[in-house]
Amino acid sequence: MTPWWKKAVVYQVYPKSFQDSNGDGIGDIPGIISRLGYLEKLGIDAIWLSPVYLSPGVDNGYDISDYQKIDPQYGTMADMDNLIREAKKHHIRIIMDLVVNHTSDQHPWFIEARKSKENPYRDFYIWRDPVEGHEPNELKSAFSGSAWKFDEKTGQYYLHFFADQQPDLNWKNPKLRNKIYEMMNYWIDKGIGGFRMDVIELIGKDPDKKIRENGPMLHPYLKEMNENTFAGKELMTVGETWNSTPKIAAEYSDPARHELSMVFQFENQGLDQQEGKEKWDLRPLDLGELKKVLVKWQTEIDFNHAWNSLFCENHDIPRVISRWGNDKEYRVQSAKMFAIVLHLMHGTPYIYNGEEIGMTNCPVKSIDEVEDIESINMYRERIDKGYSKDELIKAINTKGRDNPRRPMQWSNGENADFTTGTPWLKLNPNYKTINVKEALEDPNSIFYTYQKLIKLRHENSVVVDGDFELVENTSDNILAFWRKLEDENWLVVANLSGEDQNLNLDIPFKEVLISNYEKRDSLKDMVLKPYEAFAVKA
Repeated sequence: MTPWWKKAVVYQVYPKSFQDSNGDGIGDIPGIISRLGYLEKLGIDAIWLSPVYLSPGVDNGYDISDYQKIDPQYGTMADMDNLIREAKKHHIRIIMDLVVNHTSDQHPWFIEARKSKENPYRDFYIWRDPVEGHEPNELKSAFSGSAWKFDEKTGQYYLHFFADQQPDLNWKNPKLRNKIYEMMNYWIDKGIGGFRMDVIELIGKDPDKKIRENGPMLHPYLKEMNENTFAGKELMTVGETWNSTPKIAAEYSDPARHELSMVFQFENQGLDQQEGKEKWDLRPLDLGELKKVLVKWQTEIDFNHAWNSLFCENHDIPRVISRWGNDKEYRVQSAKMFAIVLHLMHGTPYIYNGEEIGMTNCPVKSIDEVEDIESINMYRERIDKGYSKDELIKAINTKGRDNPRRPMQWSNGENADFTTGTPWLKLNPNYKTINVKEALEDPNSIFYTYQKLIKLRHENSVVVDGDFELVENTSDNILAFWRKLEDENWLVVANLSGEDQNLNLDIPFKEVLISNYEKRDSLKDMVLKPYEAFAVKA
């Protein structure tokens, strides 16, 4: 029997920015409930809910201070129970975001741990003595600077791969692991549909050997987690794995290994940064490299024994049409092109809130307009190193995490109908023309392309189970592939570029399944228009 999540389309809700119900400028759980009808109309099967747990908010909820309490800014546990219950009425499951690599420094475990070296919770975290009066080694934080923070009270350093206020958990401690499994079962018993597991590849770390990702105990820990929590249940589990290869992805997701359902992999995220540099060191995107990576993750995974996620955007990744498409004259066409390519590939597609209406990046002019801790830390560190303000702001406008976190654009009314108060993060001014209300009123909008793609997936096994076969001998700017299952043959063609492209595929077809331009009568001697994409049944 095919698991439900192989046929599903998942929609990520960033709660703080989705819908405010009480006028405080912050999205909340009752706001999400009020929009379930919209999500059902779109056709999605599950909501991946970014963290709503109690948190000081240093990293917008990815610094959790209590896994079994709801942050008051989002509502109450009764609201959460109501969301799970109401979502089911709309045929939607709730996937909880789970952060178990680290906690907040305000979590009771860490508050206890830092009291003394003898505290029972001390070993829930990773502590090391200074080396010659300095950090234990040169491990770096993803948010700039050292991954070690000195704690004055006990005279030791603790490990934090993210903000200082996000100490890493010590997964070598079986008591810690059991506490996590108990917490996961608490949420499973509430009726959720699964977990998205934040930076899960880090839990097997060995800081003494400078091993961050894919440590030797990673997979044993995941097998133990599976056995103690979601084994035998119809739950979807997806791991965030920035350093996966197709082989590593299969190790996570092969059903015979009893670990996770699938992973997020991010190989394409380095294609617009200088080789060997950080994400902020920009270079132009090479479409040939993008095509190569997309194809790699379709052809180097055995989908009979592994699974993959398909996505363009999330809360950490800026709007794809601003980054790799054209958010001006070809905004609609490039948005539809990326949707058609992604949703007709092998794997489970994810839609990030606002992607289905073609929301764009929102440039800023100075660091004073930036909220994201990662961007701010990078800016400060690089200013000290002599970088120019202009190049740093350009990098933030391209890759900064505020871009996808702007409030959802529901209408052209005041504050885009996101809130009756002052939005926690400034709205993109283009909400006057790019919004849900406009999209729903336009039968040719991006929204209805997504709706149709979801329907095609639900109604056609070839999209879920069909083989992927690349059409060879096309230019780097063109991606063409077959999806084949028994006697069903679908051909997908996409111009990844903003220029006309010549292509001759003298292949007869029965019908056009979906297109972002006028439907074609023939595939012979084609001139593909900028960002043109379509699928035909041959």
